[in-house]
Amino acid sequence: MKKSLVILLAATVGLAACNTEKKGPGGLLYKIHKSGGKDKIKEGDVVKLNFIQKNERDSVLGSTYDSEQAQIFPVGKKQYAGDMQDVLTLFGEGDSATFKINLDTMAFHSKQPKPDMFKNDKYIVFTVKIEKVFKKGPNEADSTFQKRAGDFFQSDYKADMDKKKAAEPTKIKTYIDENNLKVQTSASGLQYVITAPGSGVKAVDGDTVSVNYTGKFTKKGEDKKYKIFDTSDEKLAKEAKVHQPGRPYGPTKMVVGGTVPGFTEALKLVGKGGKVTAIIPSKLGYGEQGGGPIGPFSPLVFEIEVIDVIKPKAGATPPPAPVAPTAGHSANDGHKH
Repeated sequence: MKKSLVILLAATVGLAACNTEKKGPGGLLYKIHKSGGKDKIKEGDVVKLNFIQKNERDSVLGSTYDSEQAQIFPVGKKQYAGDMQDVLTLFGEGDSATFKINLDTMAFHSKQPKPDMFKNDKYIVFTVKIEKVFKKGPNEADSTFQKRAGDFFQSDYKADMDKKKAAEPTKIKTYIDENNLKVQTSASGLQYVITAPGSGVKAVDGDTVSVNYTGKFTKKGEDKKYKIFDTSDEKLAKEAKVHQPGRPYGPTKMVVGGTVPGFTEALKLVGKGGKVTAIIPSKLGYGEQGGGPIGPFSPLVFEIEVIDVIKPKAGATPPPAPVAPTAGHSANDGHKH
């Protein structure tokens, strides 16, 4: 999929109207589930919204609820009837809706073919909640409005992050309780369950380990399952829709010390053949910044099996220290946690 179409699909965060499906411009279909009764969105407004993106077979392709991070979207001038900018003007603050963007219309105006992932679909489906519409005041200068909007959404973002930080211990406890885990807690705050201790010498920093692993969030997604964000198991990757064609699956080699602290600590807990489930708080993972599909202040769960522990050869140069903490893949396999 070409970059411009990826951007277009990501931007196509639309909404819907009433109890019956209505027709909109450009082959759009929509219905509003709940109206906030506010003024409709206009060009120049800045909106904050949550959305779930699906195909016509009801498979979830993306969700801000999974990442727990609403999107901020400045509304520009529409490029064609039924594009994202056009769709947004059907809705107002507080509205929740479902809309279906016509993929043929999108392909025609973008002059790009329909992506393979949608080859059997006529529509891409979004269910959206408009959380906030920030409007420009009468005769307000653009620079003044942009600063006012920037200040508002910065403050709003900080409030969101404070809530996420405060909620993290509860997320971890809920996951442990839901799965009836008898965890141990290390001095660092890592919580873990060793299901098989393994044999032989345990890994230390600088060793190379070969591992099978699956990383998932502590919060269940729209499908009521814990969402997997990365795994070395190809079958699981396909089921979780995180499969990367061409990527090598199966046991993955990595240098101990080259991952985020919580994952590194977990690798040292068992020997060859050992298995451990590690619940990693964000301070031992991706912290307040997050990374990729992992949002700020996100606790993570890794199920790890140590296939082998490989000690450095005598006289070998120690591997360089990692530039930044990562959590899973080694630097030389092209995938990092």
